[in-house]
Amino acid sequence: MDISILEDLGLTNAEIKTYLALLELGSSTAKPILEKTHLQNSVVHRALNSLISKGLVNYILESKRKIYQATNPENFFNFIEDKKRNFEKIFPLLKEKQKQAKTHENATVYRGVKGINEIYNIMINSKAKEYLTFGGGYMCEERMGTTWWESMHTKRIANKLPSRQIFDETVRKFGQNLIKRSLSKVKYLSKEFAQFQETVIAGEYVAINVFTENAYGFLIKDDKVAEGYRKHFELLWKMARK
Repeated sequence: MDISILEDLGLTNAEIKTYLALLELGSSTAKPILEKTHLQNSVVHRALNSLISKGLVNYILESKRKIYQATNPENFFNFIEDKKRNFEKIFPLLKEKQKQAKTHENATVYRGVKGINEIYNIMINSKAKEYLTFGGGYMCEERMGTTWWESMHTKRIANKLPSRQIFDETVRKFGQNLIKRSLSKVKYLSKEFAQFQETVIAGEYVAINVFTENAYGFLIKDDKVAEGYRKHFELLWKMARK
């Protein structure tokens, strides 16, 4: 089981082990949990108290003993919604502090698959008139997975953001499926154009995403730079074929 998903939700390793142990044990005192998790007594009790406060574990008193039980996994949705509501309370304050910054960086480096994912979310939510890309290839499709790319375009289309994209022949199958969807145009260059990176232009943003094993991306926010890359795209678009 991939526990990193639970870590992403903010649970500690001890909380995850304790919660999973309780799911398997059903109702239990602390002792069987200690035996199953191999954690220290103090660590388990801290984890239990924390999980209780998060609504993921409850207990009853039976002859002065606490009998613990993991709540239904569906309660994680309530936990996530609570975190979202709490964040929404401070979101306006965070945006206000951002506005007060004296300088704003025009270029940012994002690392890892999560960083790449964040860049594409920024691009498809940029309120741009058009989403332009060139480069990429089968290496990029394999690195992120076809399902990820399809999901990204689903979000782009939901945002009513039209796209023109220049692929190479190694990803023609993906491109043929994409042009069946709305707001999507694709042209192709030869397979020699295949590369490990994709360049994306949307509004005032330019992103250069590198899909090597240690994936990373550069996000540039600059009208003039974006215009320069847009001119480069238009030249390639004239050269490419359907």
